[in-house]
Amino acid sequence: MADPTTQSPFVSSSSSSSSGQSQPQLGGCGAAGSAFCAVHDLLFWRDVRKTGIVFGASLLLLLSLATLSAVSVVAHLALALLSVTISLRVYKAVVQAVQKSEEGHPFRAYLELDVTLSPETFQAHATTVAHHLNQVLRLLLRLFLVEDLVDSVKLAMSMWLLTYVGAVFNGITLLILAELLAFTLPPLYEKYKVQIDHYVGIARNQTKDLMAKIQAKLPGLAKKKPE
Repeated sequence: MADPTTQSPFVSSSSSSSSGQSQPQLGGCGAAGSAFCAVHDLLFWRDVRKTGIVFGASLLLLLSLATLSAVSVVAHLALALLSVTISLRVYKAVVQAVQKSEEGHPFRAYLELDVTLSPETFQAHATTVAHHLNQVLRLLLRLFLVEDLVDSVKLAMSMWLLTYVGAVFNGITLLILAELLAFTLPPLYEKYKVQIDHYVGIARNQTKDLMAKIQAKLPGLAKKKPE
């Protein structure tokens, strides 16, 4: 059977067991915010049309960045958007002049939208970003200053594997592959959840057994027992 708790490969088992809190399962929003639920619905293809538009547009953007420079991509996107808005603005102005109508500006409703960011909203988002940033900085400090030798060795092995990945793929290619996986793996997991959890549990148990054997044989790797 699969282990019901999932944890980061760089977080020690002692810290994870002391938390005593269950992690949210993949496939449900739970008590998460609306932003998380929106991303969840996109990745799980709840609205096929909306997900298809987001997936196609983002993939096209990444493919454009893979062939053109970022400056060229931004410039072409801006020119395309301006071509549409200017053409529509001129067309509506001509129609208004010919038909003597009072249609007005075609984007009047959007121009009157309140897009200002209040100090309270900005402070709330800044507080959330600062909280996550502090957690990341603390984790990096633990790993690179070897608070737990096993976790630091895991990071070193991961970085060693990434040297081979970086020799084959560049950053844009990895982003394209990541997007393809992000939009294909969640529906597959939802469909074959039981089988995937079973094999993931087997792999996790084998990894734990291997790390336990390494800790027992190599001096200095065994974790100190609490007094």
